[in-house]
Amino acid sequence: ALDGTWSEYKRSTGRFAARRSSIRDAADFIGWYMTETKRRSGVALSDARNQYLAYHEGQGGFMRGTHLKKPWLLAVADKVANRSSTYRRQLKSCGKI
Repeated sequence: ALDGTWSEYKRSTGRFAARRSSIRDAADFIGWYMTETKRRSGVALSDARNQYLAYHEGQGGFMRGTHLKKPWLLAVADKVANRSSTYRRQLKSCGKI
């Protein structure tokens, strides 16, 4: 995460002692960022492809469509979506969702 985004996360959540090196804090940051992406641009939390693109490009870049000029990035995002679908199927098959 960019320094400014990390600072915004800490301010927004009140987690001023959060550390990037903490897996707990990093996971919380990702949840916060995805929720902010949904709020700002309407990308569903379950839309792994577009959540990934918004994270990679930043929310502003995503909303401006900067990702659309990067075929290599769109290919990576498709792989993220496929992996997400695989995990969803696996979780459904074992009754976790």
